[in-house]
Amino acid sequence: MALKVIAGQFKGRNLQLPPALSTRPLLMRAKKSLFDILTPRIIGSTFLDLFAGVGSVGIEALSRGAKKAVFVDSDRNCVRLIEENLKTLSVSDKAEVLQSDASQPNFKTDKFDIIFIGPPYAMKTLASIIEKSAPILAKDGIIIGQHQFREELPEKIVDLVMYRQEKYGDMRLSFFSCFGNLSKKTPHD
Repeated sequence: MALKVIAGQFKGRNLQLPPALSTRPLLMRAKKSLFDILTPRIIGSTFLDLFAGVGSVGIEALSRGAKKAVFVDSDRNCVRLIEENLKTLSVSDKAEVLQSDASQPNFKTDKFDIIFIGPPYAMKTLASIIEKSAPILAKDGIIIGQHQFREELPEKIVDLVMYRQEKYGDMRLSFFSCFGNLSKKTPHD
């Protein structure tokens, strides 16, 4: 299975994958749709990729003009692959890779414009991770959670509200933002 960057500066470039795929990369169709939705927000943004796997979502953000991406994964092999993929694309200077528990985002000073959270479906703790991520979300930022379509998320998590949800096969992408920022969001297609 090949995993390619869809668009932007690194369009068509392959990303390295582990020999035995232990992660669940975002489907090409879902990734394309996600970044079509994010297009007005991505250039110049700070992007956090939690449960980054091989880093395909954060790398796509860098390819499309994000100024910085932070990748967090607890698996040492995934961290190594992300670092190799960033080095191959010559964007290590725009990225930070952390081997850490992505379900406990802990950033003292960083605020992120876009936070993408793609935990293993079996965890069923996405709402809790979104809640823990709210303090590191920039004022006009958004959080996108990837989850199995059967996992229902509340419409409101702390001061965040779900303003959009897209379904792709057996998964959903749910979009959250602060109540006061909804008028600035990308409208539904």
